Amino acid sequence: MDKLTERLINYDESIFLYVNRDLRCRTLDILMPRLTHLGGAFFTLSLLLLLFTAGGFSDSYGAVSAFAALGLSHVAVHLLKKKYNRERPYASLKDVHLHTNKLKDYSFPSGHTTAAFSLAVLFSLYLPLFSVLFLPAAAVIMLSRIYLGLHYPSDCVSGVFIGSMAAISFYYIPMPI
Repeated sequence: MDKLTERLINYDESIFLYVNRDLRCRTLDILMPRLTHLGGAFFTLSLLLLLFTAGGFSDSYGAVSAFAALGLSHVAVHLLKKKYNRERPYASLKDVHLHTNKLKDYSFPSGHTTAAFSLAVLFSLYLPLFSVLFLPAAAVIMLSRIYLGLHYPSDCVSGVFIGSMAAISFYYIPMPI
């Protein structure tokens, strides 16, 4: 391993341990396990179905874009997890405070973060005034994944990138509907 890679891994682990151990408090121990589910497949798909059936999209293109961005981000996450097989922090580091059950899939990239940012960025592009709500909410979901001991920061940053690129792609690239 070269020195740059080693330094990046050390930095990733240091940030992880700071968020997972040093930020620990009773309030976050209660909130984070609940907030993290807002980036899960059940919640994100349910939200889109609710918005679609309740007329929350001003046009069919917005609905198709949202489903497509979320779908693409899920596929990308699945393929990358299989390709890189990165162990979760609790499997490779000592004294990780695990706030939830151990997961069976790999760590890289964070699927919850990817889903949260794919929707937050897309919703922010359609409704820019509300980006002050959407983007911080997605950031909290991202932080929750680290706090709960499930992901390294680099897993989450990769999820931000993948989700954001999926959203931007389906917002700006015209699709025949």
